[in-house]
Amino acid sequence: MDIKILGSGCPNCKRLEENAKLAVAELGIKATVSKVTEIEKIMEYGVMGTPALVVDNEVLFSGRVPSAKDLKNLLLACEKAGQK
Repeated sequence: MDIKILGSGCPNCKRLEENAKLAVAELGIKATVSKVTEIEKIMEYGVMGTPALVVDNEVLFSGRVPSAKDLKNLLLACEKAGQK
């Protein structure tokens, strides 16, 4: 699973990154978490607000920071969808 955090590096972006890493660790899934801070690259995803979460090149949400628990549920759903 490829997870990207889109954002400039603001506190919300950092919190989303921390929550994503925590969710991945708690789930024990194979995933890479990376940050995309370049505005041109962020715009390629069509995101109007940051932070945003992209999983396997699909924007799942933008403009908010879900909890690690909510992210775990989201990542589990993505993982199940990818296994079908």
